[in-house]
Amino acid sequence: MIPIVLSIAGYDPSSGAGVTADIKTIAAQGCYGITCITALTVQSTRGVRDVTPVTSELIRSTIQELTSDLAPAAVKIGMLGNRDVAEAVGDYLERSSPPNIVLDPVLRSSSGAGLLDAEAIEVLRARLLPLADVITPNLEEAEALTGARVSTLSEMRAAAIRLRELGAKAVVVKGGHLRGEETIEFLIFSDGASVCEREFRGSRLKTRATHGTGCAFSSSLACHLALGRRLPEAVALAKQYVATAMRRAHRLGSGAGPLNHLFRIE
Repeated sequence: MIPIVLSIAGYDPSSGAGVTADIKTIAAQGCYGITCITALTVQSTRGVRDVTPVTSELIRSTIQELTSDLAPAAVKIGMLGNRDVAEAVGDYLERSSPPNIVLDPVLRSSSGAGLLDAEAIEVLRARLLPLADVITPNLEEAEALTGARVSTLSEMRAAAIRLRELGAKAVVVKGGHLRGEETIEFLIFSDGASVCEREFRGSRLKTRATHGTGCAFSSSLACHLALGRRLPEAVALAKQYVATAMRRAHRLGSGAGPLNHLFRIE
């Protein structure tokens, strides 16, 4: 049976990020995507112009209806928007305990627009983070969640350790914004009684197709976990997928362009 992956995230009408990008990513990994939209946005490749959160009541109803009919093999959580939405998602996770929860703590768009208020960040840190199987912050998000500067590999490692201390089961700190010719993702996770660390390195690509890379990475990661792969392999495959989707991207829009999520069908 094809694995079902639930994406709980915002709606990007340009389809570079959010649930529309997640659906493409999930399909590209050979899974079936279902979605719960947390917020409507007005945006294009040039940036986010407006954000309107969905009501927590609609979030609860949507998740209840979906999951009473379709059993997710993984859940990817992206943009939440506000505290009420974050609490509604937390209630679902606590009540249902779905497998393979991937939390992408989206705090700000790639164009700089704030996507999560301060109260919601605290709910994410205190409540959602311990419920997730793996959390995938970028450097800025790791800084916001830990309160410490994160701009080097050693600081990425320190942030990952701190996030585990806050309750995260596994952490992938994404180093796409590190300086240098390489991109590095740092993973820390438990393997039985042992705490393991891994670094995943790749060449930095010269491209403007960078819109929604975090969404694609977390969704791809969730899919590989749903397909039964172990976390280190899932991280490696998700990183490879994003790099190829960036490399094979079409030149669309006048700003930060989308990835080519469906490059495999061309």
